[in-house]
Amino acid sequence: MMVKIYTKKGDDGSTGLLDGSRVGKDDDRVDAYGEVDELNAALGAARAFLEDREVDGVLLGIQSDLFAVGAQLADPKYGERKAKEKTKLTEEKVTAFERRMDRYEKELPPLKGFILPCGAKGAALLHVARTVCRRAERKVVALARRVPLDPLLVRYLNRLSDLLFVLARVENVRGGEQQIPW
Repeated sequence: MMVKIYTKKGDDGSTGLLDGSRVGKDDDRVDAYGEVDELNAALGAARAFLEDREVDGVLLGIQSDLFAVGAQLADPKYGERKAKEKTKLTEEKVTAFERRMDRYEKELPPLKGFILPCGAKGAALLHVARTVCRRAERKVVALARRVPLDPLLVRYLNRLSDLLFVLARVENVRGGEQQIPW
């Protein structure tokens, strides 16, 4: 049986959450996971222009993680029931981001100040994704003030935005692009 993409259930301005409840499409929870969805799409766009296959592979794993973040945000009862393995994040993900950044920093020129978010197409799109990540982080922080959320979600997004900045620099350096100081 073919499933239709449209249900018409949202025509009244509401949407269904993973626990079966319905909320307005302007609900803080929907706003937060919508930002994470936008981040995931921004990473997909960046991947389409990346020259460095290693960076592309890193982003592929992150895109999968972002579905886990979205699933947690879309489920008001996430912590109350057994979660599917693929929706879980671990502290190891954040630690892996830190290790990766430490490794990449060794091949990058030291920062002496701010740099303009530009360069190769893939790098420029990674800078866009970084700003979307920061916005998603702000929405998740705001939501966490109202409802209980795993604090790991904020740490993950915070460290991810740092990683995206470093990956943009890696893409530029490996592609021979200059960092332009501000």
